[in-house]
Amino acid sequence: QVQLVESGGGSVQPGGSLRLSCVFSASGRSFRTYTMGWFRQAPGKDREFVAAIRSNSGGGSTHYSDSVKDRFAISRDNAKNTVYLQMNRLKPEDTAVYYCAADSRIILSSLRDGANWDYWGPGTQVTVSS
Repeated sequence: QVQLVESGGGSVQPGGSLRLSCVFSASGRSFRTYTMGWFRQAPGKDREFVAAIRSNSGGGSTHYSDSVKDRFAISRDNAKNTVYLQMNRLKPEDTAVYYCAADSRIILSSLRDGANWDYWGPGTQVTVSS
């Protein structure tokens, strides 16, 4: 069983930055074989794809939603079993619960649909407000 635990959320003013972390743990499974993603859900809205980074076999490519691609950066440290989401120039509309996701078999064309991901963390709240 894969377990994911997010951290790094909090409150920040518009224009500020936060870095989210997600630690992956799973007995007998290798983090580097998993594609990792970040999604978010604002109150009253559907869950939304934010970013993903593919596994080593997938070339480690990164993918972003149009709303964050010039402001957020996803990265992974395979030695630490951790994926990061660096969020810069935050806006009030970035306010949401952010969820980490993992999947070892997801294909490129399916990344943006949360229904295709196998494992989820409990989420961390990000609030952007003045």
